[in-house]
Amino acid sequence: MREARLAYILIAPAVLFLTIFVAYPFFMALWMSLTSKRLGMPGTFVGLGNYLRLLDDDIFRQTAWNAVLYTGVAVGIKTVTGLALAMGLAKLSRGAQLIRAIVLLPWVIPISLSALAWWWMYDPLYSVFNWGLGLIGIHKIPWLSNPFWARVAIITTNIWRGLPFYGLCILAGLLAIPRELYEAAETDGAGRLATFWYVTLPLLRPVLGTVILYSVVMTISDFETIYLITRGGPRNTTHLFSTLAYQVGLVGTEIGLGAAIVLFIFPVLAVAAFLLIRLVRQSEQIA
Repeated sequence: MREARLAYILIAPAVLFLTIFVAYPFFMALWMSLTSKRLGMPGTFVGLGNYLRLLDDDIFRQTAWNAVLYTGVAVGIKTVTGLALAMGLAKLSRGAQLIRAIVLLPWVIPISLSALAWWWMYDPLYSVFNWGLGLIGIHKIPWLSNPFWARVAIITTNIWRGLPFYGLCILAGLLAIPRELYEAAETDGAGRLATFWYVTLPLLRPVLGTVILYSVVMTISDFETIYLITRGGPRNTTHLFSTLAYQVGLVGTEIGLGAAIVLFIFPVLAVAAFLLIRLVRQSEQIA
């Protein structure tokens, strides 16, 4: 009984924190999404009117496609390159700690500073990339004025920032794999590819599932990168749910509609979390 009471006492601050800063804002946003509330005005109950209005909106449909494209491409590339980075870091012997610390720098730097640095590198007049391309005779790339290159720009920035997190988390999973399993696979005549496929990858699935889930949540809800580099342009082709909600809810003063935009992320994240957690549990049972 004493241990049970102590457990409740230790859990209480976390429950209180989540109630105040997570549950309360969520239910407030849910209520506002069902109203016509504007800044400085109470609004009236409209039910699912805001959601139906968004489904008929071309900009919102464009934003939904942007979110799928941005998240899918960025998370996919980060997963593959993060795995390669982790395997490379695991092979290091001399200066491994220093190199790992340097690799972590993009993740440690505040996102506002790194996004502004990337914006400067993409700037039409002062772009470092275009200056380098000009030295080898290649025409300038319209990084921020062309829809395709604007998407490439923000996805590249997101990958640069998230790759160290992937690499170090996967590296921790690699170092936790018992060496005896690799020795047994080598004794059985397994090559490098077979060892990776049948030993390394299955044992990394719980780590990969957790990292991918976190990355999906953070990528699809990204705000700073988009707002500081493109502000959703050109022609709304880089808007995500968060930036569109800011533009509609705060700049456009339609708080109810902005809340509805944000809440469209919730079902997507819920499905992604369910699938990834199920994959992790299946991998743990197999292991």
